[in-house]
Order: sequence, then C-alpha cells, then structure tokens
Amino acid sequence: MSAQPEVTQRDLRNRSREIMDAVQGGQSFTVTRDGHPIGQLVPLRRRRRFVSRREFAAMSKAAPDTDIDTFRADQDATADTYLDDPYAR
Repeated sequence: MSAQPEVTQRDLRNRSREIMDAVQGGQSFTVTRDGHPIGQLVPLRRRRRFVSRREFAAMSKAAPDTDIDTFRADQDATADTYLDDPYAR
C-alpha cells in the first residue's frame, strides 16, 4: 500500500484542476497507468523571499568576522580585470 493516494492517468486528465489544486495545497499523488505506478505529483517547496529584520540580525551575529583586506583580495582575484569596454570586443 502506497503512502500517498493513487490517481490514474485517466483521472489526472479528467480531473486535472481538482488534482492540481490538491497538489498546490500540499497533497502528493502517485500516478498510475494500467495499475502500475509511473510517476509522482508532489508540491514544490516554496522558497521564502522575505527575511525579517530580526532573523537577519540573528544570522548576522552568528556570521564569522570578515577581514576587509582578505575580502578585497578575494574580490580582486575573481573580478574581471579587463578595463576595456566588454561591448567593444
């Protein structure tokens, strides 16, 4: 017995809106064809786009100190050293 509900290929075609709404709501499904599992429909993890000021401050306190000279040396080592116009090439 599967841990998530099964949906046939035909049901997926005929009830796609209902099934996709359930996936959007967090439900996962195993898709079957002729009684055999062929795939899974799983919701995508949502990425947070906002970090609160309090969270940012807490993360910043836990971050290691940065030596400004080492930071600049790293930037210089990885930065594009061409001083000409890149569109002129």
